[in-house]
Amino acid sequence: MIRKTTTSKSSISHQRSSLWRNCKNLPTLKQIHACMIVNGFNSDRSALRELIYAAAIAIQPTVGYAHQLFDKISEPDLFMWNTMLRGSAQSPKPQLAISLYSRMEKLFIQPDHYTFPFVLKACTRLSWVKMGCVVHGKVAKHGFEWNKFARNALIYFHANCGDIRVASVLFDGSARRDVVAWSALTAGYARRGDLHMARRLFDEMPVKDLVSWNVMITAYVKRGEMEFARELFNSVPKRDTVTWNAMISGYVLSGEYRKALEMYEEMRSAGECPDDVTMLSLLSACANLGALDIGEKIHCSILEMGKGVLSIFLGNALIDMYAKCGNIEKALHAFHSMREKDVTSWNSIIVGLAFSGYMLKSISLFEDMRKMKFWPNEITFVGVLIACSHAGKVNQGRAYFNMMKKVYNMQPNIKHYGCMVDLFGRAGLLNEAFELIDTMEFEPNAIIWRTLLGACRIHCNVELGTRANEQLLKLRQDESGDYVLLSNIYASSGEWCGVENVRKMMDENGVKKGRGFSSVDDDNGELLAFLLGSKPHTRASEIVL
Repeated sequence: MIRKTTTSKSSISHQRSSLWRNCKNLPTLKQIHACMIVNGFNSDRSALRELIYAAAIAIQPTVGYAHQLFDKISEPDLFMWNTMLRGSAQSPKPQLAISLYSRMEKLFIQPDHYTFPFVLKACTRLSWVKMGCVVHGKVAKHGFEWNKFARNALIYFHANCGDIRVASVLFDGSARRDVVAWSALTAGYARRGDLHMARRLFDEMPVKDLVSWNVMITAYVKRGEMEFARELFNSVPKRDTVTWNAMISGYVLSGEYRKALEMYEEMRSAGECPDDVTMLSLLSACANLGALDIGEKIHCSILEMGKGVLSIFLGNALIDMYAKCGNIEKALHAFHSMREKDVTSWNSIIVGLAFSGYMLKSISLFEDMRKMKFWPNEITFVGVLIACSHAGKVNQGRAYFNMMKKVYNMQPNIKHYGCMVDLFGRAGLLNEAFELIDTMEFEPNAIIWRTLLGACRIHCNVELGTRANEQLLKLRQDESGDYVLLSNIYASSGEWCGVENVRKMMDENGVKKGRGFSSVDDDNGELLAFLLGSKPHTRASEIVL
C-alpha cells in the first residue's frame, strides 16, 4: 500500500514541474509511476499529488486509472480528495464524484470550500436534484454557503436543474458583484426556455464575460431565432470557437446550410481554429446540400487537424455525408480508414449502401458486423431490412426480422414493420403484408398503409388497395396522393366507375390535387422550378418540395 500522511490544506491552483507538464498520455504516466516506485518516491507527498493530478485532470480520459491509484493510497490528503472529485465530476462518469464524496463522509474527512463545487457540478451534470439539495444542506452545515466558489456552484445547480427561486435568492446580495454568478443564473433561465428573463439579466450585467455571450447566443439558436443570435454575435467583443460553433450549428439546425458554410469562411478569415464540433456541423450542412466538392475539402481539413487519424464521430459523419452526396466509394473508404468503429459507424455505412442501391453490399457488411461481434441496434435492422426489400430478398428479410426478437431480444418498432410491409409489397405478397399488419401490437400509421396502397397499385390489386385506402382515410382525408393512388388502381384495372367515385370523394372532402412541377439546375447553379403551364421560378427555396 502507498502511504501518505494527512494534511488539511487544499488548493485548486496547482503549479506543475516540467516533468509532469510533459506527461501527456497514459503510457508516459505509467512510466513515471513505475520510476516513482523503483526510486522510492511512492511515499513522497508532492510526487503523489502530481501523480493523482495528472491521472485525474491533466490527462484525459484516465480518470479510471486515477481511481486505481487513489485506492492504493492509505491516507490521501484533502488536495488529493478534491483533485479526484474535480476529475471525476468532469469525466464521462460524474457519478464517481458522488461515490467519492460518500466515502469522504464515511471516513469523516473534513471538506473545505473547494470540495462542494465539484460535487455540485456532478449533481448538475447528472440532474440529480435530490442529491444536490442534500449537498446544499451540507454546504450550509459547514458554513460555506456564502463562500464565492460554493455559492456560485449552488446558483449554477439550482438554476439548471434545482429550484430557480433558490438560485435567485442566492444571487441577490453580494453575488451580484460576481460575473460568474450572473452567468450561472442567466444560463439557468436560458436553458429552462425563459429567454425573456435570461435576456433581462444579460442586459443588466455590469460586466459581460464570454460565457454569458455564448449562453445567450446558444439560447436563441436553440429556439431557432437566428436573427437575434446573429445580432448578439455581431456585438461580441471577442469570440471563441464556442461562439462560432453556436452560429454554424444554428444555421444547420434551421436548414440554412449555405449560411453555415459562409459562417465557416468568416471563422477562418478571423483566424479562429475550428474543432471537431465545427466539422460535424459543416459535414451535416454538406450532406443536406449534396455539396460533395465542399465536403471533400472539409474532409482534407479534418485529416490535417487529426494528422491523418479519423475520430469515430467525424468518421461517422463523413460516411453519412458521402453516402447522402451519392459517392458511396468514398463513404466505404472513410469507413475502412477508421481505426476504431462503433455501432453508428456500421449503421451509417449499412444504411448508406441500402439507400444508394448497393443492397447486396449492405447485407454483406451486416454479416461482417455480426462476425466481428458488434451488437446491432434498431437502426442497423432498419438499414438491412431496407436492403433486403430493395434487393427482393424476402426470405433473408424474414430471417433478419425474426433475428431481432430471437437472437438480439429486440422488439421491432413501427419502422421495422414498415420495412417488412414494403418487402412483402414489392414482392407481390400483399396478403402476407396485411397479415403482418394484423399481428402488430400498435396501430399502423399512414406510412404503412400508404406503402401498402402503392404496392397494390403496382400489382393491380383493387380489393386490397380499397382496404388500404379505407384505413388511410380513417387517419386523414386531406392527402390528395392517397386518392390518386386508389384512382390509378381502378384505372389500371379498367374500373372507371371506381375512378369516378374517387373523384367524387375528393370533391366531397374538399381535396385538391397539387400542380406538378419539375426542377433543373441552370448554368449559374440556381435551381429552376417549372410549374405546369407557367414560367420558371429561380427562387427554389420559396417552392414547397
